Amino acid sequence: MKNREEILSLLNEKEVFQKELKSLIYGSIEIREQNGGKYIYVHFRENGIARTKYVGEYSDDLYNLILINSTKAKTIKKEIKRIDKALKTLGYAESELSGDVALNIDFARKHLVDTIYKQAILEGIATTYADTETIIEGGKVSNMTADDVLKLINLKHAWEFVLNKDVITSPTNYPLLCEVNKFIEDGFYYNAGRIRSIPVSIGGTNWVPEYPIESVIKEEIDDLLNSDIDDVDKAIEILLYVMKKQIFIDGNKRTAVIFANHFLISKAKGLVVIPNDKVEDFKRLLILYYEGKDEKSIKSFLKEFGYMKL
Repeated sequence: MKNREEILSLLNEKEVFQKELKSLIYGSIEIREQNGGKYIYVHFRENGIARTKYVGEYSDDLYNLILINSTKAKTIKKEIKRIDKALKTLGYAESELSGDVALNIDFARKHLVDTIYKQAILEGIATTYADTETIIEGGKVSNMTADDVLKLINLKHAWEFVLNKDVITSPTNYPLLCEVNKFIEDGFYYNAGRIRSIPVSIGGTNWVPEYPIESVIKEEIDDLLNSDIDDVDKAIEILLYVMKKQIFIDGNKRTAVIFANHFLISKAKGLVVIPNDKVEDFKRLLILYYEGKDEKSIKSFLKEFGYMKL
């Protein structure tokens, strides 16, 4: 179990480095002259393949930026090699994705803005679909609080993490759950990703969740995953379980949705997310589920309205 936690942490670190490397313009510089103008191209290797990319019209600033980026890229590549070596030492080996799982990842990415928007509405984040799309694409908005913007950015990072092929082929387990919450609560709580040790209350009910116990949580998640039910039903059970247990100090609903979808996507079975126009119905059923008064209706609701078949 310790190795799993180390592996997930290293995969997370590798994902960050890979994203940073992808964002850089770097490589061997070539200056081409045409019609009296000077233009910069860079030559670099990507996944072992030699590539050439047009950068822009020549300027000293752009030229120097590429030189700086090239130095930074070398450092990042060394870090990625270090991580790969550490992963190998821990016994980790990349798994090949099946065609169906790869298709499901593409399906999830295609619906990413819509999924994050729906999660935002469930969480009560004051955003529109257009603003959500702008933020996800790296743009800026002026009509949202900094906290709400950060919550959307964190959702984006959490989804990018689980949709990484190395992560999607990793087990859906407690260490992964904690990693997802780290992304969700990054910048809000110093103990993001750690099991809560203080009481929490739930709006709309007097029901109070008990303190989570790590060993029990691990066992119950494993029991759910090993249960003899359909994979879609398992994903729904996992989603509701994480929400009800309130394992973390905050972000449990967001964490639950992404965690359940990691399992669902790894099985090439689609997506599950609460529709934005059904949030009030879902919250009403969730309270009944929390209180143990009706545990069936919300599962039927999620299967009918929240499940998107691949």
